[in-house]
Amino acid sequence: MENEIQQLMEMGATAAQARAALRQYKDVMQAAERYFEGKFDHIKEGDEDFVMLDDGEATRKSRFSATISEPEDKMSSDDEEDDDDDNDGDYVDYDSDFDDSRDTSNGVPAVDPYSGIFFSKDRREEVIEVEEESEIIFIPETNERVKLMTQGQWMKGCPEGGEQSFLFGLYSHLSEPQCPCPHECGASIAKKKSDFFALVADFSTYIERLGKAVQQKCPRCHSEFCLACGEPISQEKERMMSASTSSDPLFHCSNLQGVILGVGLAMLEQMFIEKSQDATDSKEQMTRNNKRRKTNGSGSHDADDDNLHHGHGSAQGKKAKGGTGYAGDQKEDNTGQLEAQAAQREKDEKIGKLLSAIRVYLPNLHREGGGRTSDYLVHPTTLAHLRRRFNHVCSTLLRNDSLADMSERSVLYYELLEWLETISNHEALASMMAMPIMVVASVKVTAKKPTTKNTSGIRERTIVYEGSSGPRELLEAIAIQAQAALKGLEGTKAPDAAPEELTEEQKRMTVDPKGKVEQQFTQNTSDENQKLLHFCRRILATVNAIDRSLRDTKGDAFVNRLQSSLPNITASSPHIHVEAGTTEESARKAYVEWATRARFEYCDLSVQAQSNDEEGQPPHYKFFYDNEARMLANSDIPKRSLAIAKELAILTTNLPVAWDSSIFLRVDETRVDVIKALITGPEGTPCVIASPYLFDIFLGPSYNQSPPNVKYMTTNGGKFRFNPNLYADGKVCLSLLGTWSGPGWVSGKSTLLQIEQVLISIQSMILCDEPYLNEPGWASSGGTPQSQTYSANVRRMVVKSAMLGNLKTPPEPFSDIIHTHFRLKAKSLSAQLDDWLNQDDGKPTSGDGGYSISNAEAGGSANGLKKDIEELKGMLKQLEVSAGGR
Repeated sequence: MENEIQQLMEMGATAAQARAALRQYKDVMQAAERYFEGKFDHIKEGDEDFVMLDDGEATRKSRFSATISEPEDKMSSDDEEDDDDDNDGDYVDYDSDFDDSRDTSNGVPAVDPYSGIFFSKDRREEVIEVEEESEIIFIPETNERVKLMTQGQWMKGCPEGGEQSFLFGLYSHLSEPQCPCPHECGASIAKKKSDFFALVADFSTYIERLGKAVQQKCPRCHSEFCLACGEPISQEKERMMSASTSSDPLFHCSNLQGVILGVGLAMLEQMFIEKSQDATDSKEQMTRNNKRRKTNGSGSHDADDDNLHHGHGSAQGKKAKGGTGYAGDQKEDNTGQLEAQAAQREKDEKIGKLLSAIRVYLPNLHREGGGRTSDYLVHPTTLAHLRRRFNHVCSTLLRNDSLADMSERSVLYYELLEWLETISNHEALASMMAMPIMVVASVKVTAKKPTTKNTSGIRERTIVYEGSSGPRELLEAIAIQAQAALKGLEGTKAPDAAPEELTEEQKRMTVDPKGKVEQQFTQNTSDENQKLLHFCRRILATVNAIDRSLRDTKGDAFVNRLQSSLPNITASSPHIHVEAGTTEESARKAYVEWATRARFEYCDLSVQAQSNDEEGQPPHYKFFYDNEARMLANSDIPKRSLAIAKELAILTTNLPVAWDSSIFLRVDETRVDVIKALITGPEGTPCVIASPYLFDIFLGPSYNQSPPNVKYMTTNGGKFRFNPNLYADGKVCLSLLGTWSGPGWVSGKSTLLQIEQVLISIQSMILCDEPYLNEPGWASSGGTPQSQTYSANVRRMVVKSAMLGNLKTPPEPFSDIIHTHFRLKAKSLSAQLDDWLNQDDGKPTSGDGGYSISNAEAGGSANGLKKDIEELKGMLKQLEVSAGGR
């Protein structure tokens, strides 16, 4: 216990305070945290035999052995933790190798023993951080002046009280001016703070300086010892280790591991921030240049692009009042794109190189030549360094929503995957994969006056940290994209033909038929396809390796609970039952959570052969473009496959989802060029709240040199024209599809949102608040009686076809989607239907959108709207009743 007392005293506690803290709490981490909170300020010398509980009662506590385990996040309030801490019998060392966590009654393993450290993202921590002026020193070896890392910089970004205590202790220990000889000969060696905390220009220089400084020889007894830990270096041990691996002094102790990772990751974080800022500044400059060039030309492509990418509803400004047409032809200026890509590669190579150099010092029992001392004795600060500094870089890179961009930057992402595997392979660090990443939510800076004339001002910052997705959760989104990309690259390949009997001559000529097939496949696959294919497989291999390591180190229950919380696009996800609750707020929350899981899925869109004549032929599909799809069966078009792979990857996790407007996509599990989309109308339109519209999408043989084929299917059997750009025969008029004037598809351009652009364009610009304005020549007639009559007619068609028709005969494969969609919106929709009935002008419904109704007389309820609404309300009520009976 004396070592633990010494650690607390190094943090500023008196001997009495240290003993009192360690008697009440279970380990140094908790004791230090409570000490920093001031809970033991009342303890004076001589009072160490008593511990004051929170209610003021004095009690004597028995001594116990403090256990230092990996830092744990707090799952409950401080008061709840204090109550738990008083019950010594409840203590469980979750990371102990000697506790098999078995139920003694029947010998069956208990439920996940790590349930207490599978942390919630709802955590919120407030921390005061200090900013100090760095000391400047001269480095003779490099002939330069550099800064020393201050204690504030060393501890920056750490919201965990226990981890703060470990960081403080290591910094204090390495900052001591003298290191006594461990053989107690009375001699000591001067220890320079600059040996450990000098922020030199690059990491390799830092490592070189540290390696020369840490291994010292006592001037009196001539024994060798480590300056970082003060322990002797055994020459015999070093000789034994040198037989299998180099005797690098920087692996001697865990203190060295802690400081190397701390300084190295600080360098990494600083470089990453600087490179990211440079990239942002470069993009802003290019944007300004492009705007200046476009200002000198004709047209307004900028505004249209903004609507296209960011607008999910027509209430994005006044642009929608002008209809959906584009004026003028434009060509995009790609000046500087190659230079920007080259600059990005250079930055990625520098960051990747630094990551690779630091990774050498991660705890790794599987390193070449066998594990070293610091691999087994992991320093408590290691987890703190990784969670606050590496996680910043990791989360930023994993939040990239473009798999193709990651593949292009593979030099960086491959190294990131190596880090994740290495971390997950060590029991002391593996749980970090499931821990939430604490990110800055708010910062409040308070300036303090200098203490002396020779010191500058010290600033204190009050920082609030909030939990966000952890590394494994972020990686899952990338894995989903990788799986989708693999389907895109492999989904349209011809199936393996049945083996044919070879003649004797053929057998002699074919020594390795399997090798020849593989070689042929490689020759027929482009380099770019191969690159993306290999990258996707590497991502999935990393995911499997991490889960396998977590099962080995943390157990099946831990991994199963982790995986159940991850995003997924499994076939069962849309069928999960969700309750709307009693309020609109609860219904909105339930809808978004459900739609996020249900928005993308692979499914079987084929139709079984109906006659023996069709056996062996390509299958039919529940799809408008069935003939085109069958003609393209078993084709292999590398450029097309790559384009599909990229776009499917990003669509898996990036389709827009909201209460007012969402996009659901279904892709055939064997033909990724066969796609069905269900789009709900945006807020403020005649298509508001619960109007699903079905579209069939086919990626033809020339995709992406030419746009996809898109057919609008919600037409009431070809009778209803909801919008001037949505014809009754299913034609979709949109410049991106080449069916409307204006800037359209750029042949061969490698964008990642082509399909999503089309869908969002339909959603936000065609399904607009006043569809009348999209009629040729009527763009300036907003708010007129003609426009109001047009919208009323559209509402009647929406109720009959998009609502009632979809509920009566849900289009496949969206039956579950439509039922859940309407059930969650039933209460809101009922009120909306009453409002529509009150607004109705009583005129008859016109299937052509409104050409023939502008002068028609009102007909009361003869148009059938009231009857349709009553029937629709009855079906909505039945959905709610059937759901309540589950």
